[in-house]
Amino acid sequence: MTYIGHLTYSVGMDSLHHDPHGPVLLVGGYGTVGSALARAAAAHWPLLLAGRSPQRAHDLAAETSAEVRAWDLSDPTPFSATARAVVTLVNDPHDRVLTAALRGGVAYVDITRWTSRLQRALTLTTLAAPTAPVLLSSGWMGGVVPLVAAALAHELGGLDSVEVAIRYDLADRAGADSVEFMDRLGIEFEVLEQGRRHLVAPLSSTRTIDIGGHATKVTRIDTPEQFTLPLTLGASTATTRIGFSSTASTSALVGLGRVGFFRYARGPRWQGLRRRLLHAPGTGGRAQLRVDATGPAGQRRATVTDPAGQAHMTAVGALLGLRRVLGADGAPAPAAGVVFPEHTPQPAQVGAALEAGGVDMALSTPTPRDEAA
Repeated sequence: MTYIGHLTYSVGMDSLHHDPHGPVLLVGGYGTVGSALARAAAAHWPLLLAGRSPQRAHDLAAETSAEVRAWDLSDPTPFSATARAVVTLVNDPHDRVLTAALRGGVAYVDITRWTSRLQRALTLTTLAAPTAPVLLSSGWMGGVVPLVAAALAHELGGLDSVEVAIRYDLADRAGADSVEFMDRLGIEFEVLEQGRRHLVAPLSSTRTIDIGGHATKVTRIDTPEQFTLPLTLGASTATTRIGFSSTASTSALVGLGRVGFFRYARGPRWQGLRRRLLHAPGTGGRAQLRVDATGPAGQRRATVTDPAGQAHMTAVGALLGLRRVLGADGAPAPAAGVVFPEHTPQPAQVGAALEAGGVDMALSTPTPRDEAA
């Protein structure tokens, strides 16, 4: 065993070594989101794509001039590489990628953690005394939601409350990892509302609101920005709800929650059924979400739309995170340690940055006539 900083590593474990001229390592770089990120990132940096089935990356590697190597996070075989930065695009339940990046001083971006795993990563990183920036960017859509919240807080002179509503298009293309939150729908989660912390049941507090011109039935879901925004931007209320392009599908999901399906149908036996409720890769759809914020200067609303779908919007969020840790977005790279997307030093530029990636952010000021049930 080897002791480094506050972390203990087993001899023969994965190792990443920092090289400022090396490739960007995308772990899961040829999945649904990874492929979109690889195509965007290849215009700026050399790439190393890693995953459990490297043969699947043949065409993408040729298109992006990327190297491809096998790294199966469920296989104990050690992995070693040099990289200027690493982005994790698949679930890493044993923190292998994070641990290797911390050990090697490699800038790190993660977009795949639900709240409890993000909290674990935050603790692990803090104890490790990192020598490179660690961006935990698992807020919805690769950190797009907390970035938009930061932009609204900048306009309002602060953030008192933020409410997020997501429209999930069932016709969209979605990777298996994007529906991991299905396994969290039977677990209560903590939120901050009006300055008080309390537990909330998933699929509760349902309401119908307008998202980009679509009346959408939305319901409570556990997402990391509900944990981070009160800590980073001082919000006394942070809530996130999700609904589907089919109201019937949302109603069915809420009904399953009410009868306790997600609480009792846990574990491997029911995993396939749980995933099939959402994971039906389609030919493509439109990703939309709405962020409502209040602050000292009043109220502002952002409606965010990506006609290329949720995988593309998530890849745009990941690309912005990668640019941030490398200091390639017009501002100096962050200091070593943990940062979140909403720590952006350029909140006024969030809309333009999203627009450059093909994502529209339309701002408005809510009026008393606006619906909100």
